[in-house]
Amino acid sequence: MIYYIKKRLEISASHSLDLGYESPCRNLHGHNWIITVYCKSETLDVNGMVVDFAHISRNIKERLDHKNLNDVLSFNPTAENIAYYLTTIIENCYRIDVQETENSFAAYEVDEQ
Repeated sequence: MIYYIKKRLEISASHSLDLGYESPCRNLHGHNWIITVYCKSETLDVNGMVVDFAHISRNIKERLDHKNLNDVLSFNPTAENIAYYLTTIIENCYRIDVQETENSFAAYEVDEQ
């Protein structure tokens, strides 16, 4: 038996991308990002949870919400890199979806071998 949870949250943050080609995204700009966190576990913690939804929100918002991502992250803050990073900081997380705009998404899923 495996328990699954999904948490969707919105943050506002700016970034500029270090790109090897000309693009308006090299300039500082912002998004209202939609982040969806997927976690799973074979067991529940002492509180009967896979991960507390509030813990997920707090962990992401304290780090990224209303920030310039270039100032708080040590990597080029593309949606793909942000998705990977978030899987490393959320307990039991196996997938993150990052939506920059209504039509632009990136996802990272942990490869379980």
